[in-house]
Amino acid sequence: MRLLLFVLFLSYSVTGFAKKPEHADVSTDKNQNMIIWSETADSWLTVESFWQEYAKQKGGLTWGQGSDYPEYSQVKERDTFMVELEQGPCLMEFFHERWRRANDVIRWNEKLNEYGGCPFVFD
Repeated sequence: MRLLLFVLFLSYSVTGFAKKPEHADVSTDKNQNMIIWSETADSWLTVESFWQEYAKQKGGLTWGQGSDYPEYSQVKERDTFMVELEQGPCLMEFFHERWRRANDVIRWNEKLNEYGGCPFVFD
């Protein structure tokens, strides 16, 4: 009985003190796909879902999703656009008069700049 109580106490102690991920911590799922922790959702999300969640908090993607950037004269500060490149998507945000990777504006996690089309948006 004492052994059982000790084991239960030990397992509770270990799980009770497990550190919860911080917002924008990056990991991989069972298929080795990048996932990111969202405090808002209180769960791990795909990168695209994380970006969509961020855009939704700002009222949605200002310019939608596509391979052609919006007309420069129509874009406003902090507008968002999901650029689609051959290598994959990357969330962009218009900041200080030019398009930047949203991760470079918000600074969630440097690993996001390695995801999808993000390493290639300035090629």
